[in-house]
Amino acid sequence: MELFDWGPLFPGGPAWLDWFTKPVLIVTLSVVIVCWFAYAAFAKPKMVPRGVQNIGEMAYLFVREQVARPALGSESDRWMPFLFSTFFFILVMNLMGVIPVMQLPGPSHIAFAIVLAAVVYVMMLFLGIKHQGFIGYFKNMMFPPGLPKPLYIILAPIELLSTIILRPFTHAVRLFANMFAGHILLAFFATVGYWFLIEKLTPMGFAVGVVGVLMTIIMTGFEMFIQALQAFIFAVLAASYIAGSLHAEH
Repeated sequence: MELFDWGPLFPGGPAWLDWFTKPVLIVTLSVVIVCWFAYAAFAKPKMVPRGVQNIGEMAYLFVREQVARPALGSESDRWMPFLFSTFFFILVMNLMGVIPVMQLPGPSHIAFAIVLAAVVYVMMLFLGIKHQGFIGYFKNMMFPPGLPKPLYIILAPIELLSTIILRPFTHAVRLFANMFAGHILLAFFATVGYWFLIEKLTPMGFAVGVVGVLMTIIMTGFEMFIQALQAFIFAVLAASYIAGSLHAEH
């Protein structure tokens, strides 16, 4: 298993294809899958949902009730297209890590996690300045009302550091680190099973190989849970950041 074989998919081909690597293929397929799913579910809705539309409506309700409304309240419907597509785009990219042949979650390449976090970060700043004003946004963020004034000496720089500087970093790294670590663990146990059961089969190594196969199966199930959880957490944080920009926190 080539863990870091992220070179061009067509080595020796035209130079203009050098950008087309396995992570790019995975992200492209994820975009296509999400677009197809949304079109198939919502392009021609029927009064009584069936098939893909039924799945799409349940998925929409899940994102609306568990992600959008807790953070955005009455304004949740306005932001559902962004939150719905963000959640399922990340979910599909993550699940690519357990699909045979693909076996690589898109966000395990940190560049994609950075781009996703940067989109949310720019949106957060734009909405905050638009709705609260440039000075008002930073004032409300750094000096929340109702606290003793001496406390602002400590709180203001902490809020500035955590919101403006660290927030996009932690938003990206949280997604990247979980997907990268899961990819490494799955690759490790799969390699152990393959090596001791096929490449170097011995009576002593057989038990180790069986353990490797069993751990691969167990970790695959656990990783699928983490993949769904990380997509959910990313979307929840995005909704929370948008809500904080639309309205000053009190």
